[in-house]
Amino acid sequence: MNTRQEVLDFVHNGHQHYLPHLSIDCVIFGYHAHQLKILLIRHHGHEKWSLPGGYIARNETLTQSAHRILAEKTQLSNLFLQQFYVFGDSATRMNRIETHDTHNTTYAKVGVALGENHWLSERTLSIGYYALVDYLNVVVTPDLLVDAYCWQEVTDVPALDFDHNEIVQKALMTLRAQLYQQPIGYNLLAEKFTLPEIHALYEAILGRQFDRRNFRKKLLTLGLIRQLEERRKIGPHRSPYLYEFDPENYQKALEEGAVLAQ
Repeated sequence: MNTRQEVLDFVHNGHQHYLPHLSIDCVIFGYHAHQLKILLIRHHGHEKWSLPGGYIARNETLTQSAHRILAEKTQLSNLFLQQFYVFGDSATRMNRIETHDTHNTTYAKVGVALGENHWLSERTLSIGYYALVDYLNVVVTPDLLVDAYCWQEVTDVPALDFDHNEIVQKALMTLRAQLYQQPIGYNLLAEKFTLPEIHALYEAILGRQFDRRNFRKKLLTLGLIRQLEERRKIGPHRSPYLYEFDPENYQKALEEGAVLAQ
């Protein structure tokens, strides 16, 4: 929502177009300089950061809504997107007064004060999705109600609004658990990469170091990557082979579920 009129229409008529009690929160993972990061935003009048998200349109499926919201926030499409949890048990989501006050702080920018029974003040369940994006390709779309955005390393996430710290931790746990079950990395690395580069990515996701000896064999066995004849010249006596993801096997793994034992 980039204009005041769009925001006002959303506030007054949004319940006609969106499901009032159900939203999507997106944990958008990006990888840069050997660090795994997430995209955070800060709404107008707020001191704390939060996750980007949005409401589910009445004529959309959950997946369609998640892809739309992600495209609106990053200008990217056809990304790895995974639903991982439903959030509704936290005290924050149960506290309607806190939710009401928080929304009033945000919408004060357009001169709107929400009534206690306004649809935006109702208790809302959140469906969590995580996405994997190319950090360099993300273009964050300006939003009238968002004052700032940043990329924050997952090991240094500050206290967030609502229950978003819980959502981030659950997304990270899910990503790590699925690292050897899903073709993670397709959207996080360049088109061609070396084994040390994909090894560094996996270490950044797991938050620990691990043995390289069987790493190449594991990935090749899964069939998600293939070795190229091309090499990258790094320096004297250092010309490692380049690798690329196999799109056909990658898509097959997405559809059928791939398994790679550690």
